[in-house]
Amino acid sequence: MIRPSTSHRECLRPEDQETDMRPHWGHTSSTRMLTQAHVPNLPSSDGAGSTSLSLEGCCRHWSHCDLRVRSGHQRRASAQDRASPSVRIGLAIGTCGSPALSLNMDGQQSNRSHSRSSTDGTSSALSHNPRILSHVSVSTKESLCTKEPQDYASLDRQSHPATIMLCSSKSSQASLVSKEHQLFMEEAYNSAICFKMLQDIATSDPLQLKYITKKLKKMAQRTPNLVMETIHDYFKDNAEISSRHRFRLFQVLQAVIGALDVLEEIWQRNFMQLALEHMTKSTELDDIYQDAASNVLLALCRHSWPAVAKHLETELLTGVFPHRSLLFVMGVLSSQEELLKKEDRESWKELLSQMARKSVPFLNTDVWSKELLWSLTKSSRTQQEHTPEKAFLFTYYGLILQAEEDSSNIRTHLKTLLETSHQWPKQREGIALTVGLVAVRHLDDAWAILEQFGRSTPIKWSLQNLSLKDETLKQSFLTAIMMLVGAISRSEGAHSYEFSQTSELLECLTTLMEKEPQDTLLTSIRQQAIHIVASLSALRPPMDVDKKSRLLSVCFRSIFALPLLDALEKHSCLFLEPPNIQGLYSQTMEAVDHMLQCFMMQNPTVNELYFLLSHLYVWLASEKAHERQRAVHRCMILFKFLHCKRCLETKENFRRMGQLVAMLGILCQDSDRTIQCLSLEAMGHLYQLLMQQKAEVPEMERETRQELALPDAPGAAFWSSGDQRGALLIPQDMASKNDSIFFMSSNQATKEIMSHLAMTELTDLIWTAIDGLGSTSSSWVQAAADLLSLAIQEHGDNLATVGKMGQAIHHHLCAIQMPQAKESALHVITLLARNHIPELVAAFLDFSTPLDSHSFRLWRALGAEEPASHLVLTVLMAWMQKRPLPSSASDSSACPVEKPHLRSLAAMNTIHELQFAREFKKAVRDTFPQLFLALLAQMHYIMELNQPTEPEQEQKAQESAMPSPQSTSLEALKSLLSTTGHWHDFAHLELQSAWEHFTSIHTYPQAVGLLARAMVQNHCKEIKAIVSYLLPSLQSQQERERKTAILVLIEFLYSPALLEVLSKQAALTVLAQSLQDTCSEIRVASLQGLGNILFHTEKGTLLRGQLPAFLNGFFQNNEAVVVGIMGLVSDILHRLGTEGAGAQSLSIAINARYFFDDERDNIRAAAMALFGDLVATMTDRELTGLRSQVCQSMVPLLLYLKDQCPAVVTQAKFAFYRCAVLLRWQPRHTLFCTLAWETGLSARHFLWTCLMTHSEKEFSIHLSQAINYLHSHHRHIKTWAALFIGYTTCYQPQAVTQMVNDMDTKLLFSTFKDLKKDPEPAIREFATRQLEFLREVSARSKK
Repeated sequence: MIRPSTSHRECLRPEDQETDMRPHWGHTSSTRMLTQAHVPNLPSSDGAGSTSLSLEGCCRHWSHCDLRVRSGHQRRASAQDRASPSVRIGLAIGTCGSPALSLNMDGQQSNRSHSRSSTDGTSSALSHNPRILSHVSVSTKESLCTKEPQDYASLDRQSHPATIMLCSSKSSQASLVSKEHQLFMEEAYNSAICFKMLQDIATSDPLQLKYITKKLKKMAQRTPNLVMETIHDYFKDNAEISSRHRFRLFQVLQAVIGALDVLEEIWQRNFMQLALEHMTKSTELDDIYQDAASNVLLALCRHSWPAVAKHLETELLTGVFPHRSLLFVMGVLSSQEELLKKEDRESWKELLSQMARKSVPFLNTDVWSKELLWSLTKSSRTQQEHTPEKAFLFTYYGLILQAEEDSSNIRTHLKTLLETSHQWPKQREGIALTVGLVAVRHLDDAWAILEQFGRSTPIKWSLQNLSLKDETLKQSFLTAIMMLVGAISRSEGAHSYEFSQTSELLECLTTLMEKEPQDTLLTSIRQQAIHIVASLSALRPPMDVDKKSRLLSVCFRSIFALPLLDALEKHSCLFLEPPNIQGLYSQTMEAVDHMLQCFMMQNPTVNELYFLLSHLYVWLASEKAHERQRAVHRCMILFKFLHCKRCLETKENFRRMGQLVAMLGILCQDSDRTIQCLSLEAMGHLYQLLMQQKAEVPEMERETRQELALPDAPGAAFWSSGDQRGALLIPQDMASKNDSIFFMSSNQATKEIMSHLAMTELTDLIWTAIDGLGSTSSSWVQAAADLLSLAIQEHGDNLATVGKMGQAIHHHLCAIQMPQAKESALHVITLLARNHIPELVAAFLDFSTPLDSHSFRLWRALGAEEPASHLVLTVLMAWMQKRPLPSSASDSSACPVEKPHLRSLAAMNTIHELQFAREFKKAVRDTFPQLFLALLAQMHYIMELNQPTEPEQEQKAQESAMPSPQSTSLEALKSLLSTTGHWHDFAHLELQSAWEHFTSIHTYPQAVGLLARAMVQNHCKEIKAIVSYLLPSLQSQQERERKTAILVLIEFLYSPALLEVLSKQAALTVLAQSLQDTCSEIRVASLQGLGNILFHTEKGTLLRGQLPAFLNGFFQNNEAVVVGIMGLVSDILHRLGTEGAGAQSLSIAINARYFFDDERDNIRAAAMALFGDLVATMTDRELTGLRSQVCQSMVPLLLYLKDQCPAVVTQAKFAFYRCAVLLRWQPRHTLFCTLAWETGLSARHFLWTCLMTHSEKEFSIHLSQAINYLHSHHRHIKTWAALFIGYTTCYQPQAVTQMVNDMDTKLLFSTFKDLKKDPEPAIREFATRQLEFLREVSARSKK
């Protein structure tokens, strides 16, 4: 019976207890357990015969040998170490005399005796094998082959050393063996286990093979000689094993040798010989068998490098092309640096160069060269990667050609190589490597062959058309150029070498990037092309500026316009082996950064920096956030490089620095957080560059900067980052104490940089911000407006070309949609107005005819601050007063810059519009005197421009949608009066229809006189201020201004306020001087002024004395005479001024009223005009006697508002208004508006209401007057009278009933019946209601 001496769990080591998965042994009578667990079946994998040995027979054999082993132990102990594992195994079996075995897992003897169970009846035959332990039965072999790797795991989990002990039988206990015997048995047992595992390799699955390899490596680390000897003997004694079995043995041997720190020399020699024998052996496994043997030789390199190297050199230089396995070894040695120690690695490189030099003669050997070319071009197992031997051959070939001295031979070999297949990427890389190595020493030859290849039709056609079939040619050419240029750049004298085909090469690279798909990034073509461009920048001749510009444009478009990184990755998700898009993207962006840095290193000037940035600006302002992000990232990296590298020449001023600061300042306000951070960091580095240029960087900071990594240092990643997904922030430990710019807000940083910019740079910044207002991105427009506002607020005082800036802002204002951005842009105008009003006004005049809504808002912003609004009006008046006469009147369509007189018209038009702007209300009121005189003179100027006016031109002006200058000037004067509280004066001219006098230069004096007279009659408060400005106008060089001033002055002589400003003597002096004027009209006006009653007090008595005679003339039969006399009386009343007609006023009033009802229209109109003039001269004292005349005139004047004669209506309106003013009716302004512009029943009702409200005492008089007008022959007067009576009847029926007799009632009925037939519906309806009402009133009165 077999069982462990201790429990299994107790015997395991701690580290093995965790992984023990096998079942626990129990008490069993089966001897097969021992056979399977401790003396495993050792099948022969190669089909050799095997014998079975029963356990009983084995035990009997051990019993017979027990005594012999005990007595001869000391003699055999020394020989055990020298014996082979199979011998030791045999000895171990021979010394065992016990029929049973017991395993002591902790190495101690077990004193337990176990009863022997009965054995099964299985019989077996014994077959002797001198090397291998006898096999167990076939059934046992089958059971072993089906076991899982835990069989070996159980062995591994036994405590070391494991001991095989002889146990006594049932009848007796065997004596304990000595310690030396135990060690011997242990070694024998381990050898058996190792031997068994080497056998099982042939049939193991990959998992078992992996475990066996692991177990053998552990055993080798404890007993290296035992394992090495066992493996060696196994190879030696089992030559008949299969190639597959041997292949696996080589794999295990490689692993075991690699796990050893020290390997004895005997094993180095033996296994090197073994590897060399099998490296060139041909088997059914082909190359993988040879590679396995070669790997053993590679594993030995670490232990015996000199011997391996010597053998490699010998085999390589035999003159016969080396076997592929030798090339395999050398290829692995060249590519895997970890195989050799550092000193051995250097020795290998030197040896490789020596072998290359010694191999140069082989190039002339036809057989050797053909085999070399065939090896380079033959297909591999997979074309996606190089085998080590082929990769080594490309390098070796390049080194041999590099050592060759014959130029023609070199060119022949390179040409032949380039003519081989370029289908696979690795093949192209190998060809490029060879060419590059040759170019290190033979640049002319390499470049000549490469140029010839580049000019070939296939490669050119491929670069232009980029078909899939010829994609390999394109990739091959690109890779070759990259390797070649890289090799040239590393060689001495590269800067002195001149490329004649640089221009064509750049064109090819540009075309290549241009043809790349814009929606995917699956290859490194862009990256390689950019690296080539970067390398070419260091060679002569310098790149052509135009080609370089196109290259940059295409490069940026090809890269910046790529979709987002997530979208790029989605495009590759369908590939079986998708490329690393994240890595490819990062590398491509880093390539762009490197290219820009190389450009600056080769030409470290401000002009070069501006040239590069000019191609980035379009992407910095892109509408797509990811494109802006990529561009600003490139800027930041470039500025960081220049800042820390300190290679930029600082002797010249930065060109267009303002533009760059503006772009970054706008991007600092971007909606994308990453862009904000990148822009702010870029601005910080730009600030440092500016400080370097101005020599303001502290010395301590300079030293700190010099310690930072440079682009060609291991810290090159410091200069570039291609990950657009994360924000790049500034770590505080990167900034020195003086780098506070990095920790400022965007506005603070912008202010700080602007404080160091020259005025030209600030101007550039402002222009860039203004251009940003035209962006289609609302966020960009807002940021540009904010930056512009900041710049103007800080540095707007001394700017030049402000006018053009204002015009540009107006140009973009129309397109700005965001209200906030528009307000910010307008605020800029307000800020500029603090110091640049003249320039801005002059500029704004160019687009102020006509004035659209955007222009109007611009003008309002210009005068948003009160001092500015006053100055704006002053400048506008100055422009308006610059009134040159054009050569012809037909040039009014030209622009104001070309036609100076149009600026005057534009200024007038602007003044007209600004009178209604809230910002200019106070300024307009304060400058009323100047504006009043300026507009009057402007109207005269416009009439001069239009003289003579042809009928066709007048018709065109009327048909034109744009108001004519004449109408604009008139409207400007009207609005000036109405918006500044002078509506009374406005009403006088409006009710007289006197504005039309301003349309002709002949009636202009009359119009000015009427306006000035109205101001006098209305006691205008601005008279004194106007007089103070009249005097300088009388001295003006312009005749029109003198003419206007004298016309106003002679009317103001009737105002008492004149003498408060100008004495009587001074007025006489002024008038006397005007008599000398060259203008006859001014001289005539001066004479009229000198005849004023102010200077001749006796003149009033004379004029009043002539009035009775004139009144008698009213009754002449000649209509014209009567009209003239009435006009003469009106003129006398005007000349009398404040003295008035005195007692004769009543006679004038009665006579004038008498002619109100005259049948002649002109006389009626003249009579009403005279009555109005009389009322205007009355004072409160005179009103007492004339009040009844005024009240009695109200109803006739009211009714004659519907007269058929326009002149009568006009004079009736004006006289009615004057009477209402004299009687102090309210609301006066509403009354004026109703008289001036309203018609219809509502207007009549309002006027009736005013009359009835303010004349209750005269009710009966008014009613009787209205009843009398029912007999009028004029239908409109009769209708209006009926309406008047109707209103009165509705509101005061009782009073009407008492005053109206039967005859009047019948007349009313008759009149209203006629009105029911009136064409106006409202009147017909009113008449119908009045008839019904009159019937009711009549019925009630009869009762």
